[in-house]
Amino acid sequence: MAGVRLVHRPASGSETVLASDVDVARSTLEQARGLMFRRSIPDDYALVFPFDEPDTQWLHMLFVPFAIDAAWLVDGKVTAKKRLAPFVGLGRGRADTVVELPAGAAESVAVGDELRLDE
Repeated sequence: MAGVRLVHRPASGSETVLASDVDVARSTLEQARGLMFRRSIPDDYALVFPFDEPDTQWLHMLFVPFAIDAAWLVDGKVTAKKRLAPFVGLGRGRADTVVELPAGAAESVAVGDELRLDE
C-alpha cells in the first residue's frame, strides 16, 4: 500500500518504522497464499493479515524459502512473536491481526508492544 508504514511503539514509547513497504492480505486467497512461492522480500517489507475478531491464527512456511519474523496482535498489542524457519516453520497465536516481516526485522519487538499501520 503506497504511503503506509508499519510502526513499532515499545513500552518505552519511542516509535520506529519497521516497514515502509506494506501489503495487506484481505481476501481469503491472499491470506492462504501469504508469502508462498516468493524468492525473497525486501528488508523494509511487511505482509499484514487482518481478521474479523481475535482467534487462534496459524502460520506455516510451506513453499517459503526464507525465514521470517511473525507477530500476532490483538487490538494492536503484540500477543506473540516467533522466528519461522524456511519451509518447515510453524507458529500460532491469538490474534485479530498477524504481521510477517523479514527475519530480524522484529528483533526489538516484545509481547505487549504496539504495532500499527500509519498512513
